[in-house]
Amino acid sequence: MIRVLLADDQTLVRSAFAMLVGSAQDMTVVGEAATGCEALALARSGRADLVVMDIRMPDLDGIEATRLISMDEDLAGVRVLVLTTYDTEEYVMDALRAGASGFLVKDTRPAELLDAIRTVAAGDALLSPGPTARLIARALKAPEAPASLTDAPAALAALSERERGVLALVARGLNNAEIADVLGLSPLTAKTHVSRIMGKLAARDRAQLVIAAYESGLVRPVGPDA
Repeated sequence: MIRVLLADDQTLVRSAFAMLVGSAQDMTVVGEAATGCEALALARSGRADLVVMDIRMPDLDGIEATRLISMDEDLAGVRVLVLTTYDTEEYVMDALRAGASGFLVKDTRPAELLDAIRTVAAGDALLSPGPTARLIARALKAPEAPASLTDAPAALAALSERERGVLALVARGLNNAEIADVLGLSPLTAKTHVSRIMGKLAARDRAQLVIAAYESGLVRPVGPDA
């Protein structure tokens, strides 16, 4: 059973999400928070597995709350799924750097939200191939973009040609099974490659791998709105 904490300053939004999550047989809502401070406190007391985190909240925004959760050793197993909108890409990058394992837009379909919760709770990162890639790329090009998690170009020198190929596919939003299919590998081999890349780049999860891929120039945005 996935224990979900909902953090959003809008009561109606929280209620709708609570009803949706409560309708899933493999999930349960362990708390609702209207502020970042409440989210942090409930993550500790409610033993949540995953926090669905809004960004703009009073007293402590969702980015800082995510950062504090990811830095707390007692909350090492708690994952964060951030909800945002396409017109705030700078927040997306900040959230990923703070430790979030993925994000969705608030107008996502109900079934997609439930699937996203399952994906992130399982330890994977939720990074949709199209809009997400362009969103991250635009944010990285912004002059106020935060410092990288490591020296990405230098770190890529430690990767093999195969590992670079795998990293590029991760940055496009492919999961292990999809990577295996594209490269003609077994899913286990693809998973092993991803794990090794994370170790070499000192990345916490796949979200940080995407950041490193774009910062290094290994992957560049595609499409007219890139």
